[in-house]
Amino acid sequence: MKTATIRREDVELLAPAGDWDCMRSAVANGADAIFFGVEKFNARARANNFRMDELPEIMAFLHSYGVKGFLTFNILIFENELADAKELIDACVDAGVDAVIVQDLGLVKLIREISPDFPIHGSTQMTITSPEAVEFTKPFDMERVVLGRENNLKQIQKIGEQAKLPMEVFVHGALCVSYSGQCLTSEMWGGRSANRGECAQACRLPYDLMVDGEHKPMGDVAYLLSPKDLAAIDLMPELIEAGVTSFKIEGRLKTPEYVANVVSKYRKAIDRYFEGDNTPPSKEEVRELQQSFSRGFTHGFLDGTNNKQLVDGTFPKSRGVYLGRVDQVLRDGVVLKLDAPVKRGDGIVFDAGDPTQKEEGGRVYDVRRKGVKLEGEAGEGWIVDIVPGRSDVDLRRVKVGDKVWKTNDPALDKRLRQSFETEKPYCVFPVNVKVIGSPGQPLSTWWTDVQKGTTVRVDSEMELDIAQKRPMTYELLEEQFGRLGGTVFQLEQLDVNLHGDIIIPMRELNNIRRQAVEQLAGERPKPPVYVKRAVDVYGDTVKPASPVARGQAELTALCRSLPQVEAALEAGIEMIYADFEFIKQFPAAVEAVRTAGRKIALVTPRIHMPGENGYHNNILRLKPDAVLVRNTGALYFYLRHRMENPDAQHPELIGDFSLNIANHKAVELFLEAGCDAVTPSYDLNIQQMVDLLGRSRTDKMEVVIHQHLPMFHTEHCVYCTFMSEGTDYTNCGRPCEDSRASLQDRIGMSHPVRVDEGCRNTVYNAVEQSGAEYLANFMDLGVSRYRVEFLEETPEQVREVIDLYNRALRGEISGTQVWKTLKATNQLGVTRGQLVK
Repeated sequence: MKTATIRREDVELLAPAGDWDCMRSAVANGADAIFFGVEKFNARARANNFRMDELPEIMAFLHSYGVKGFLTFNILIFENELADAKELIDACVDAGVDAVIVQDLGLVKLIREISPDFPIHGSTQMTITSPEAVEFTKPFDMERVVLGRENNLKQIQKIGEQAKLPMEVFVHGALCVSYSGQCLTSEMWGGRSANRGECAQACRLPYDLMVDGEHKPMGDVAYLLSPKDLAAIDLMPELIEAGVTSFKIEGRLKTPEYVANVVSKYRKAIDRYFEGDNTPPSKEEVRELQQSFSRGFTHGFLDGTNNKQLVDGTFPKSRGVYLGRVDQVLRDGVVLKLDAPVKRGDGIVFDAGDPTQKEEGGRVYDVRRKGVKLEGEAGEGWIVDIVPGRSDVDLRRVKVGDKVWKTNDPALDKRLRQSFETEKPYCVFPVNVKVIGSPGQPLSTWWTDVQKGTTVRVDSEMELDIAQKRPMTYELLEEQFGRLGGTVFQLEQLDVNLHGDIIIPMRELNNIRRQAVEQLAGERPKPPVYVKRAVDVYGDTVKPASPVARGQAELTALCRSLPQVEAALEAGIEMIYADFEFIKQFPAAVEAVRTAGRKIALVTPRIHMPGENGYHNNILRLKPDAVLVRNTGALYFYLRHRMENPDAQHPELIGDFSLNIANHKAVELFLEAGCDAVTPSYDLNIQQMVDLLGRSRTDKMEVVIHQHLPMFHTEHCVYCTFMSEGTDYTNCGRPCEDSRASLQDRIGMSHPVRVDEGCRNTVYNAVEQSGAEYLANFMDLGVSRYRVEFLEETPEQVREVIDLYNRALRGEISGTQVWKTLKATNQLGVTRGQLVK
């Protein structure tokens, strides 16, 4: 979108709401749209959330203020949940929800079966980070996409110019260290899946850095995966000019005061831009944003990758506003030079540099300057004595040099609450009135709600008389029809056409005004009308393939080094997947497999950014038998290449786990799109997997049966941040080529960190897991392809693993013997689950 074409009405400020107070707060402070969840199927299961039966009330409230409402449906849907998902979509259509924000492409397919015109927004959980990924969504008529938080400004502009679909971008709030939709850590370690709205924030935990097996001392840096918070308020002009149409504020778990604070600040920033005012936000505005919630502010990836600015590593939680360092500890307080204002009643905390220990903090009881108590606020740059409440802080534990943070400002909270705790309407809308009158006729009026575009006609009950003394005037009508206080309307324009000196009782004018306002107000909440069809969610299911006899299943092996490839070939594997860190290592693997007369599949990265198609062109030049495709952008690239080169020989396309296929509709969507086979999501436990396979084309599916689970997948690079002096791949010196890093958790497990061609990190679980116990179930359901994935195994270990699984597939040993021999976790995907017959 060119700058000249950007209009104020093209730009949307999108605010979070976890409850009614937050929703009112967002509307009162200038949000154009709200996103919210109901009790099921959303990515904030810990929020209060709304109830499904509240949808009509929610949408009527929002629409009465001209605000749009988007329902978050941004999780994976399991097979046995499709009927409930349909019920919620039906309720959204009936209530006039303006759009649903969706992660699961199977759900997208279901929604389009229910309604061809109900708006769908592609969630950031879809991991859409390239023009090709946007193009993949276009057959489903999605209205907009929410880009990954890892896209920078140049990439955002490029995606917009090439893909030409409205883009939504996060501009404020907490950052996930992992790509959204690509984090399996939370459920792996805590049984709470991020893809199911239950993120346990494993990224906010402390880790020790291990380099080549040795502990690397890090001082007070312990939170190696905890990013600072995003605050792009000073980048709003650049984002608008890059073509972003919706600016999203994170925070459905936050307070209504937080919502009021952030929404009002970004409202001002957007309005300033369209008024031609390029003034950046003031220091006070930024401090107020920090006060509501801040782990330290960053532009995230919008300026490009700067690993050291993104992750500080010293604390994982909100700090608020930095006040300064303790210069002196007194008997009843501390002395410091202020970096920001402070006053009585403010909350403070003393930061000694170790947030794992109890920190001293409480309320400010007094502020003294040169020994004199201050009644008002102490300003920036002042040297003051801060006296905390006597029962709040043990000053014996406070040391010179400790940082002091202002964690709470009651006066600010009070001001923010007043913005939405009011009986007055939160905003008013312009009304144009047209009046026509002639003697002996009723007075006719037309009232137009300018924003909504609706017009109502109200005539007087009495006919107009000839005036004997004071005829009706424009000024009289303007005064009477302009009395709209307490309503959501405001008279903007009055067009009066009266014939002769005429008059009507004042009560008639008042009655006209009341009726007109009532009718216009009644039009505002009316929901949009969408097409809705009756759909049987399981009407399109297919029977699984015939059971696979023992000895007839195929075992494939994913290898991450050439010695592993050679060992897998020696073990008799017919199809090898090469998933190497650097593409320059692929030719050797291709040659080794070709020489052995076997088949090879090359593996794409999990992420596809603008300008990264060279990687995939290189894969095609190597002419592999198959490509294991890990994202929709890459999938679109290979599908387009097929279409543009119909006579060429093309590799088989296998969709991997990271496409997040969790139900039969997603299976069908990807097979219909052009995948030759697909891999189910790792979010499925055994029962959910059996449910999926029971309704899907199992002859087109491959199940990963052994692996080190890939947990975090991040743009943030641990090697660059903590093992180099650099800030990104251009100046880090590439320590990843010489050393191996891992993250040691609190129970002493070391989780390997591996790098891909794009310098993205994957943190793998320390212990491999095995689904061998369920092989018989899957073979009975017609699955004939099984994959074992290696990470750091030696050639000897590779041969042992392959031998054990081949014996299990032939029925010579049990699945239990496999995982016990390997000392692997007996688990499928991220959840063990119980198989219910």
